Amino acid sequence: MAWIDFTGRVAVVTGASGGIGRAMLAGFAGLGARVVALDYRADDAREAAAPFGGLGIGCDVSDPDAVAEAAAQVAQIGGADVLINNAGILRPAPLSEVTPADWQAMLQVNLSGCLLSAQAFGAQMVAKGRGALVHVASISASQPQPFSGAYSAGKAAVAMLSRQLAFEWGPSGIRSNTVSPGLVLTPLSQDFYADPSVRRAREAIVPLRRIGTAEDMADAALFLASDRAGYVNGQEIVVDGGLAQTIMGRVPRPGYDG
Repeated sequence: MAWIDFTGRVAVVTGASGGIGRAMLAGFAGLGARVVALDYRADDAREAAAPFGGLGIGCDVSDPDAVAEAAAQVAQIGGADVLINNAGILRPAPLSEVTPADWQAMLQVNLSGCLLSAQAFGAQMVAKGRGALVHVASISASQPQPFSGAYSAGKAAVAMLSRQLAFEWGPSGIRSNTVSPGLVLTPLSQDFYADPSVRRAREAIVPLRRIGTAEDMADAALFLASDRAGYVNGQEIVVDGGLAQTIMGRVPRPGYDG
């Protein structure tokens, strides 16, 4: 018997055509799950799901009607056992300059999309008496960074949303946890690493001396969604190679060589 096994279960992944989303699909499919890929563009969703024989559905997670329709399609194949809330957008700007439209867009997709998806697919889990939600937040939920004020605020709210869901839905057998990526190399972030000197500088500040991969994030989510984490609820795993632990190491300490 495999240490982690999703045979006979349906795993729904939002934002499925991105780097982390595709890694999630591959991970769950490799462990026996039937995967459902949700993405804003239907063609992208179907293309992401195709290698795993999965179901691809076009879905704007900020649209309640679109989410309800996606959930209705998933109900026809048995309903969700796992939901990975991975859809997200970033429109960089300092808070002094972020526009109301960009602020609302990020909160609608990054935060409201998590709630709408949890409500729709969580209802299917409640009917089964068990299920797992894993929300993809970010290290920026707890670590402020330049040009990410709206994004950071939304991701911090996602982390609390997950804890609230854990509290409210735990009695129904539904667990809710969060994965918060640190620096991670995906198609969305690859432009940051086009300059080798930038990549080396970023790697140098991570204690493990490398940039995370989409597979690193998926591995954490697979554990949290599995029966092996059956008593883990309302928790956040920061998958950052130790980056968040380095802040005090940057504080000058006269008299110490460091």
